[in-house]
Order: sequence, then C-alpha cells, then structure tokens
Amino acid sequence: MKTLKLTVAVLLASAVSAFGQTDSNPQMKTVFGDPEVSSIGGFGAIGFGYTEVGSQDAIFFSAQGAAIVNHNMAIGGGGKAFISRVAYDQNLNDDFNYVGGYAGLIVQPIVGWNQPVHVSFPVLIGGGGIGYIKHWGEYEDDDYEFDDEDSYAFFVVEPGLEVEFNMVKWMRLAATVSYRYTTDIKLRYRPLEGQNPSQTAYIAPDDMLRGINVGLVFKFGRF
Repeated sequence: MKTLKLTVAVLLASAVSAFGQTDSNPQMKTVFGDPEVSSIGGFGAIGFGYTEVGSQDAIFFSAQGAAIVNHNMAIGGGGKAFISRVAYDQNLNDDFNYVGGYAGLIVQPIVGWNQPVHVSFPVLIGGGGIGYIKHWGEYEDDDYEFDDEDSYAFFVVEPGLEVEFNMVKWMRLAATVSYRYTTDIKLRYRPLEGQNPSQTAYIAPDDMLRGINVGLVFKFGRF
C-alpha cells in the first residue's frame, strides 16, 4: 500500500511539473520559425475586400486595433469604410453611388494561435452611416463635387471567420469572410416641390447593407 501511495504521489508530482513547464513556455509556430511569445500582446491591422451595397459591387477598407489576452482572445475596436461603383439612376438622370462606413467594439476568439495556420472568429458590434452620392463635374476642370441625395444611420452586428497565417513573429495575414447585419435602412429620394416627404420613393430596399464581405487583413504587433 505504501508503495502504491508513493507511486501515485510521484506520478502526480511529475504531471504537475510537466504541466507547469509546458504552460510557462508557450511557443508560437510561424511559417518562418518558432519565436517565443508573451501572454499579453496587441496588434494593429489594415485590410481591404469586396462586398455589395444596394445590389451594387463595392470595395471596403478596414482598420482595427486590439489587445490580445492569453494568446486566444483579442478585444479592441475597428471598422470599415465602403464605396460602391458608380451607376446611372434613371429617376435622377445622373450617376450615383453609395458611400459610408461603420465602427465599433470587436471581440475575437482565436483558436490554435500557436499553429502556423489557425482560425479566429471576430464579432463587430457598433454603428455607422450611409449616403447616396451624386457625382458630377469634370476632374480636369477641378470642379468635381459631391451632392448627397439622402443619408441614414444604422446599427450593425458583423460576425466573421478569419483563417490566419503566422508569417513572422510580428505579422499575421488573414483571409476573412463575414456577414454584415444592419437595422433597416430607409434611403429616400428628395421630395418634389409640394410633395410630402413620407410619400417619396425608396432608393433601395431596407436590407440593402445586409450581406457577405470577403477580404484580406494584414496584422502587425505582438501576438
């Protein structure tokens, strides 16, 4: 019995010792090496990609800053700015496009952070605005101007998935896909003289901003 107790005690002590050694010296594997990392870090990120706004092709640019806790949870803030392609509006007899942006809190669990390729799940919660902009004038005449037909504010929740590549100790590259969900957006054409504003036509459906985003994100920091 004494021998059994001694054996169990030794095994438990070995397990605790092994666990302590593993936990106190985490390693992050990268494409170009295995640098040591800290349990507290942070990063700044920029990105770009494709989306649709009001059934029009659009591009977006993103920025983010976050602190990383225990390698597996990033908490910070960021947002996106977008612009759609210019399209002819028959009702207004001119070229228009959508421009806008949104920002907010970003919470991002990270799974398998120490592997060269792993995943994370960012969720953005915030708000923003969108405008329907007329383009007119000639660039060479320096009279290019903006005219806002209508604008609207909205609340947004955007969950996503990122496939991250640990390129080097201080840089990650991520391929990202997300779904943007917004409250209803009610862009209207300007009322004609004497017309009730509530009777004017909508420019686009209420769900014009709800949809998928795909893109690339470049992250720089201490992971």
